[in-house]
Amino acid sequence: MKKTKSESRIQVIDRAALLLDSISRYSMPVSLKALSADTNLASSTAFRILHSLIANHFVERDSKGKYQLSGRLIRLSSNQNAVIDFRKVAIPYMEKLRDQFGETINLTTREGDVVIYVEKAIPDRMMHVQQIIGSRAPLHVTGVGKMMLGREGLEGIRGYVQRTNLPSYTRKTFSNLDSLAAESKLCLEQGYAYDNEEAEIGVGCIGVLLYDKYGEVVAGLSVSAPIQRRRDEWIKPLVKAGKAISAKLGYIKAKD
Repeated sequence: MKKTKSESRIQVIDRAALLLDSISRYSMPVSLKALSADTNLASSTAFRILHSLIANHFVERDSKGKYQLSGRLIRLSSNQNAVIDFRKVAIPYMEKLRDQFGETINLTTREGDVVIYVEKAIPDRMMHVQQIIGSRAPLHVTGVGKMMLGREGLEGIRGYVQRTNLPSYTRKTFSNLDSLAAESKLCLEQGYAYDNEEAEIGVGCIGVLLYDKYGEVVAGLSVSAPIQRRRDEWIKPLVKAGKAISAKLGYIKAKD
């Protein structure tokens, strides 16, 4: 029997669309109670769907528990070619850092609970850290991944831990919620992050985040090197390059 139009619809998607439409009508963050009333959804149902939308970065929840559309959703709706743009903008800076450090420079982006290597600049010598374009790494074993987790706060990190169970790659991999949350918070606050052999023994990295004009993280920029060659003096030029790339992507940091 041929399904009717109403039978072929997916209820949870319809409800998510109702919630997104409702949020978009408010100029300020809106409460769960108001969204439930607007959409005729039970508060418990609306809460579950909103939680999923937050996990997928389509909705944000502020410190007062109110909801608003995320920068990611706004960016998608404006048809920005973000992936192409940030790679094109980043490559000249990556090549300059490669020549300055003599080490591999990586560009990564997030997909769910992993980062994906989308671009690299490698030094012209035999011995260097090699990251394969398209390869993936869990967030908790990379510098930029820990910073991305830090932006989600304790509850976001808790969700990540529950979903992944924090698989260990080396004896230095963060293996519990408290230590990962503390490290992610520190990395985000200082504006850069180390990977201290958490993914692979003998390899370390320093990473920073890249932001777009909506203040959303679009990528991570990092230098990878044998741990004995990694240098703290790389931090300043790496942070400077990250800020320059973000500025070209339209990011303007709010004043304190």
